[in-house]
Amino acid sequence: MTIFNFLFSNKNLECPRCQGKAFVDWDDIRRLNKVLKWAPGPCAYCYGSGKIDKEMLSKVAVDYTYLTIDLPESEMEKIIQGDEETLEKGRIHELFLDNLIKYVEDHLSKKMDAESIADLYLRTEDENALFSLERKNLVQYIEKIIELKESDQN
Repeated sequence: MTIFNFLFSNKNLECPRCQGKAFVDWDDIRRLNKVLKWAPGPCAYCYGSGKIDKEMLSKVAVDYTYLTIDLPESEMEKIIQGDEETLEKGRIHELFLDNLIKYVEDHLSKKMDAESIADLYLRTEDENALFSLERKNLVQYIEKIIELKESDQN
């Protein structure tokens, strides 16, 4: 959606992702089952306006993982327009996150820490992987997974 279209579109429905707040918070993330997949920030579904048009509901699922505010506007537009290549990239991104979370959970049962899991993962990661993480970001992500799993056990 170009800025011009965004400013002049007929937006009359409250955004179901952010519930009209224009910002996705932890409550929204939990409600949409996107813990470990999203972080709080401006809502990408309504472009931070709190309102959407009816057409958006029919084009993109509210909980579509790949549609986040950190994507370039051109990529967001491709998602909204239903570009199959971009939608497939989104499906692969979700699988990447699901598999990474499972990988970490499997290695937690072996009493490995975040640094060790990250090192092992990076040694086995494909050089041509569509999605990858820098070591520092990977360790932080693994630490979040560990923190969440520990809080679930308590």
